[in-house]
Amino acid sequence: MSDPNTPASPDPSASTPGMPATPPPAAPDPSAGSAQRPPSPQRRGVPAWLVWVVAAIIAIVFGLGSGWLGARLGGATTSSSRTTSTGTAAGSKSGSCDAVSVANDVLPTIVTINVSTSSESGVGSGEIVRKDGYIVTNNHVISPAANGGLITVTFSNGHTERATLVGRDPRSDLAVLKVSVDSDLPVIGIGNSENIAVGQPVVALGAPLGLSSTVTGGIVSALGRNVPVPSDNDQTTVLAGAIQTDAAINPGNSGGALVDCKGDLLGVNTAIATVPNEEGTGGGGSVGIGFAVPVNFAMRVTNDLIKNGEVSYAYFGLEVTPIPQAVADRWGIEDGLYVQEVDSAGSAAKAGLKHGDIITKIDGQTATNSDLLTHVALTKKAGDTVQITYVRDGTEHTVTATLVGQP
Repeated sequence: MSDPNTPASPDPSASTPGMPATPPPAAPDPSAGSAQRPPSPQRRGVPAWLVWVVAAIIAIVFGLGSGWLGARLGGATTSSSRTTSTGTAAGSKSGSCDAVSVANDVLPTIVTINVSTSSESGVGSGEIVRKDGYIVTNNHVISPAANGGLITVTFSNGHTERATLVGRDPRSDLAVLKVSVDSDLPVIGIGNSENIAVGQPVVALGAPLGLSSTVTGGIVSALGRNVPVPSDNDQTTVLAGAIQTDAAINPGNSGGALVDCKGDLLGVNTAIATVPNEEGTGGGGSVGIGFAVPVNFAMRVTNDLIKNGEVSYAYFGLEVTPIPQAVADRWGIEDGLYVQEVDSAGSAAKAGLKHGDIITKIDGQTATNSDLLTHVALTKKAGDTVQITYVRDGTEHTVTATLVGQP
């Protein structure tokens, strides 16, 4: 297995059909995953070259080889139902969580995932989302064994079961496993990522470096990060609208839970930032910048995988490029995406967009780069509507596009 802190090298010529070309992935440093433009390096208290190197490195939080697997530390007893957290910190959006209460409630729903093939092995984390044995994790955790290999899960009480792969989605970096059970399993509570606030306390649970039932605390550092990360076959995907947290997340935490003070799932821990070494490659563990897939999106993907074995995404059918500042000034706009090509089968063509249009807003958000289109395409589904504002021949128009499915 390759070094978990070194991302796959993306094919810069490849782009997802119907999706805008994805920016080059940041290697092991998710701070680069923001949809916003990077700050001027001159404003940072570090050398300019270091700012740009750090902003170019993102690592998926995959576990190390089997030689690094630590002793199983989970001692919590698996119960048949999830209890409700108590204490003054429950539900708090300030201060810190009662991590003891959260750990007692949530650890029975967290599993350590071990993957092995004839040539490689690794470790990750997951959470039980249905009492009959369905478990959510990251695609990159189980992808080595997707076409043959052994996947086992270890519960917090030390019991181990073999798992089968229900489905996986490289685009969202999520996957669903299933274990056979004779009785109901404890299930993690499902939160609402629409209600997350920057600064609220959170707890991360998983198996960093194979150390099962590890709990760390922190806060939500930022929301809405679009983070390019390595995916299957040397491709790149984007964690759309990811939650950024400073809770310590390390290799092996991938697929684990980020929860609120009530113990409800807010996101699936997936990627971290690491500081590059002298050779410019990523290394080390947590530097306080981790990213989680928001729970609302994660559960939509999960339900699709359980029901259909695959995920249906909306299809814009656009190729766009950000316009230069000189063009923006000429048209009297601040930012925009120049439409290079429109597929007649996509949502944009059906809404009336054409080659040469300049998209300025999508659902009221300024279209500064293609990440916004990517975010909408990943988080919405066929049948949803999106408002698109664009400029054509100097005149602004707003249309409502009804999203169609991927052809």
